[in-house]
Amino acid sequence: MADITVRPMTADDAERVLAIYQTGLDAGNASFETTAPTWAAFDAGKLPAHRFVAVDGDDPVVGWIAVSPTSARAVYAGVVEHSVYVDPAAQGRGAARLLLDALIASTEAAGIWTIQSGVFPENTASLSLHERAGFRVIGVRERVGRHHGRWRDVVLLERRSPVIT
Repeated sequence: MADITVRPMTADDAERVLAIYQTGLDAGNASFETTAPTWAAFDAGKLPAHRFVAVDGDDPVVGWIAVSPTSARAVYAGVVEHSVYVDPAAQGRGAARLLLDALIASTEAAGIWTIQSGVFPENTASLSLHERAGFRVIGVRERVGRHHGRWRDVVLLERRSPVIT
């Protein structure tokens, strides 16, 4: 983990970020999406101040994290939904935890009090990572959508900031 660092995501990272995203989608347990968006769509849907990449050594991007607002309503201004993806070749080296820690620090500094995520129950590594980072299971949305021809459940996770009261 010592050779992996986290920095803000830039447009120069687009190709690598989207490639890692697509690899995660292709694996089948990351999202209901099947195709990574264009950079323009990705950029438009993610809050600019809370996007980070994990880099290894000479700066090859090995993972990313970003948030989207959950609602346009003012009452939910402090609630975001996040996504975190790590290149399979870099998994198990702590990149996802570093990314989550950076995101938590960033969102708390901005007054965001809740980070949410939905994870397929089969993605046990992600569920364990989130639990270690202070997320709790809110519930399970059973058979909430079809993915590759079969119904999938989604575990709803939430981290409520202990410093924003």
